[in-house]
Amino acid sequence: MRIYHNKLSQSLSQGLPLVCLVFGDEPWQKIDSLAQIKQQAKAQGFDEVIQFSADASFDWQEVHNEYYAMSLFSGRKVIEIELVNGKISEQGGKLLTEVANDLTPDNLLLLHGDKLETRVTKKKWFTSLDKQGIYVAIYDVEGRHLSQWLTQQARQFGLSLTPDANQYMVTILEGNLLAMSQELEKFALLYPNQQLDIEQVEALTIKQAKFNPFQLIDTLLSGNFKKLLLMLESLSHDGVHASQLLWILHKEISQLAQMHEQMAQGVDFNQLCKDHRIWDKRKPIYQQAINNTSLSNVYIALSRLADVDQQIKSSSEFDDMLLISDVCISVFHGEVTDKLSLDFSR
Repeated sequence: MRIYHNKLSQSLSQGLPLVCLVFGDEPWQKIDSLAQIKQQAKAQGFDEVIQFSADASFDWQEVHNEYYAMSLFSGRKVIEIELVNGKISEQGGKLLTEVANDLTPDNLLLLHGDKLETRVTKKKWFTSLDKQGIYVAIYDVEGRHLSQWLTQQARQFGLSLTPDANQYMVTILEGNLLAMSQELEKFALLYPNQQLDIEQVEALTIKQAKFNPFQLIDTLLSGNFKKLLLMLESLSHDGVHASQLLWILHKEISQLAQMHEQMAQGVDFNQLCKDHRIWDKRKPIYQQAINNTSLSNVYIALSRLADVDQQIKSSSEFDDMLLISDVCISVFHGEVTDKLSLDFSR
């Protein structure tokens, strides 16, 4: 049964299943999910934890033997398996399917790892285990859900945040739930059972936003330049090289130009999305970008991107991320940036 992290506590309170699957890429939710499951298991007498790390060369017979072996230290045990690459050999699949069809109440099987491909969740071993327990699917928390998560977490620490303080933390720590939780823990020690305003939060918060280049694209398409500049600063701090971003930006801005050209020829937006393999979830952000940009400005952005690429390759005297921000702004306001020189050596 698939559930999400925010429903895990409620699900466990109704009973601990003998199979728990936890997969996804967001670290805080994964860590917390595993901690909740193990805590509930310990409370029910699962005192021994046997851990395996399964890579491509792993012998799954070890899991099978351990599952059906008598425990030396306690009557009940947790068998925890981390899938290193999200893949299981044919042998592993068969053995896990056998276990799923012959569960023992003295063992809890706990599998976890990074996000699984859809095709993996349809395999027999996975569906067999899923039917016998819970599958905690971990996804990134974004937008209004992130603000709601922060409010709920603050409440668990005995705190409340003013709307401005909440928005401030969401902005500077977006994408890093672990950092948010750590900051709230610190606030609880300094200001127990209090409401915190933006001045207090700003003075205490360390900027630890974690972004990836693909989130940058979504922010660009939405035209949120304040957030975009923050993301560029964060990516630079994390060691992301400007050339990596230029490649991704060129791909996306070129696609936006093609979409404008096709729409000018009368192609329907839904057909455009189909042609460019844009998922339904991402359609609104592309629709917003097309509505708020012009083909001429997108052309200017591509031209300036080529100039920035040459400048970055030939000189290291200027802030590469500032040059990239010029390209991003040009997508929406090329008529303004086109009048400005990119040669900062003058």
